[in-house]
Amino acid sequence: MVAPRTRAERPADIVPAARPARKGSRRAAAEGSDGSPPKRIRTKSNGAGLNGAASSTATKPAVTKPAPTKQRASGGAAVASPRKRTGIEALGDQLVAAIRKHDDDADVATIRRAIDFAVEAHGDQRRASGEPYVTHPIASAQILADLGIDPVAVEAALLHDVPEDTEYALSDIEDRFGSEVAQLVDGVTKLGKFSTLSHEQQQAENIRKMFLAMADDIRVVLIKLADRLHNMRTLAALPPEKQLRIARQTLEIYAPLAERLGIWQIKWELEDLAFKTLEPERFRELAKLLDTRRKGRESFIERAIAELEPRLKAAGIEAELSGRPKHIYSINKKMQRKGAEFAEIYDVYAIRILVDDVRDCYAALGIVHALWRPIPGQFDDYIAVPKNNLYQSLHTAVIAMDGKPLEIQIRTHAMHKVSEVGIAAHWRYKEGSKAEREYDAKLAWLRQLMDWQRDVSDATEFVEGVKLDIFQDQVFVFTPKGDIKDLPAGATPLDFAYRIHTDVGHRTIGAKVNNRLVPLDYRLKNGDIVEIVTTRAGHGPSRDWLNLVRTQHAREKIRQWFKRQERDENIVHGREALDRELRRLARTSSAAVGQEKLIEVARHLNYDSIDDFLAAIGYGAVSPQSVVMRLGVVDDTQSTLPTVAPPPSPARAGGVRVKGVGDLLVRFARCCHPIPGDPIQGFITRGKGVTVHLRTCPTVLNEREVSRLIDVEWEAAPAQTYPIAIRVEAYDRTGLLSDITQVVAEAKVNILAADVAVGPDHTAVVRATLQVASVSQLSRVLSRMEQLKDVISVQRDLG
Repeated sequence: MVAPRTRAERPADIVPAARPARKGSRRAAAEGSDGSPPKRIRTKSNGAGLNGAASSTATKPAVTKPAPTKQRASGGAAVASPRKRTGIEALGDQLVAAIRKHDDDADVATIRRAIDFAVEAHGDQRRASGEPYVTHPIASAQILADLGIDPVAVEAALLHDVPEDTEYALSDIEDRFGSEVAQLVDGVTKLGKFSTLSHEQQQAENIRKMFLAMADDIRVVLIKLADRLHNMRTLAALPPEKQLRIARQTLEIYAPLAERLGIWQIKWELEDLAFKTLEPERFRELAKLLDTRRKGRESFIERAIAELEPRLKAAGIEAELSGRPKHIYSINKKMQRKGAEFAEIYDVYAIRILVDDVRDCYAALGIVHALWRPIPGQFDDYIAVPKNNLYQSLHTAVIAMDGKPLEIQIRTHAMHKVSEVGIAAHWRYKEGSKAEREYDAKLAWLRQLMDWQRDVSDATEFVEGVKLDIFQDQVFVFTPKGDIKDLPAGATPLDFAYRIHTDVGHRTIGAKVNNRLVPLDYRLKNGDIVEIVTTRAGHGPSRDWLNLVRTQHAREKIRQWFKRQERDENIVHGREALDRELRRLARTSSAAVGQEKLIEVARHLNYDSIDDFLAAIGYGAVSPQSVVMRLGVVDDTQSTLPTVAPPPSPARAGGVRVKGVGDLLVRFARCCHPIPGDPIQGFITRGKGVTVHLRTCPTVLNEREVSRLIDVEWEAAPAQTYPIAIRVEAYDRTGLLSDITQVVAEAKVNILAADVAVGPDHTAVVRATLQVASVSQLSRVLSRMEQLKDVISVQRDLG
């Protein structure tokens, strides 16, 4: 038996009503000796159930446990009621009809019992819209029934709010409808709220639990998606700030999840509803454009079909042609992505062609391309290379009549069914069958996600990883054996290696893409064939890899590897990394900063000791640059200045303000070259105004005339860049200077001057002056230089 759960906080859109008091045992009446359903004991009533059933206002109806051997076979006993038809009964009839449409043998008597029980349990509860609350679970169940989900999941959808919001417990659901329904309801119930957490943490934890539930039984999340879709349809009844929060979460999590599961019907509607709430003016603008051109668009589609259909028939292809529905959010997103006008979007004019088999798909494609000129770069074959959400189709775009672009999708009827309901079309494979194994392979991403979530303690970090690794644009690459792997756009060979296996990732020493050696930071592209070069067991990753990988999954595996290494080694590496960053950005060290400041930052980041803190830096959980910023030796308030403007005149320092004084001549010191983000100190130079130095500059530290020192600070100013001297020490080799300049060029930074000196020990010292906009930009350039082959050290050259 599933244990009953404690009631959690009631969803905000329930308006409490007077409900029956809970009195004594619900099982007041005993089961008949002949095995007949128990009689129900009722008091005076004023409510109506599905069939006009009365519900108590004084006491809870006494309920008994139905005979377990006859419960589902007999359909049990519905709530006694007069035959007065209600609006809720009409909703029930509609739900039953949808179930029978997909399954003639469905146990609809049990469905009606579930509706009656939901009506009885929710009683007089109302939604914020004023409707009876029970209309929400019925509407959620209707969404699942329309998708063809099994009746057990539909029953669970009808009852999913009962344990949380009524006087009935989960055990009552198990008694009446069996353990499978109860387990699904429990799975949905566990996606509840946590009163001890902040709202943001609550939502992150809810989403994390949703993915855990999905790994156990995908139907739990299908119920949650149906629940969210109906809530979005009725969102207008909620306060505006709550509408925005729910719509934003829907667009970021629920709509992409529906897409990942291939349930396009739900995805499209969730996106449009969320878009309508978040950007109402833009939504209305596009809706008006679509409506204004509707007649012309329909006429164009009819002409295109009339021209194409006879050619398909002449080729012996039985095809069903129709205009494809337009979705406002997808049109807006495509306009933004391509920087295009409304009229330039191909799928404003779109046709769908459904045929009997795969051979006809490609034959129809040939006829389309023979009739109209294809647009280059607009063909995708998702039949040969299906998407991981089971989607298969041919996509092409052509220049059709009147020179207008026309998008065409071609697929079989079976593929179309999957394209509409995705994973819902595959929910009931027989255990161990080939179809089930293929279905499981399509959900490999979910198992990988669950493997990763066990390694991440913070729910917010987990959700951010989901958004990055699972819901962003994907690239599809191949193993040498032809297996397809999907990764987030921007993924590198290291991400691919860790997707294959953690051990493969740890032992990676190189990569080949399309039989050509590539660097480990190479960005994979669609269709790449990737081969990972590995070394012996025992080899481990490099800390630099944390800057190269794109996926949270790979990053977490690398961090774990370093966590498992000797703690003392991590502490040493952490202190070295922190000191290196302090030297580069502030020409100081952790010893000079002092133990007290380090302890303060460590506690702020929730580390109990300095050693734990340094170890976290060592294995990559904390970036040394962020620590330097928190220590206050570098103020990063100007870290986002762009680099579009030319450097300022040496005689005038823009972006610096002398505290309490205006219109003073200010210039930068040539000895230390401060830039935005550096801690600075003003020095009054007779006849030359104020010279701005680094606080750590020897000129300031050795100044005896303290009265000539004056406080200065960075201020918001027009975008500027600043000359900064750096010093690179490396083993001399051919191409060293070329590699350094390439790093600088990739960072979009200019080199104002460069000089190379080679010592007798073949050690090269490269001194260069870079034109940078901020400390953060400089730090990124120096970090990238440190990763170059044969480089010993890189730091700012403060003279």
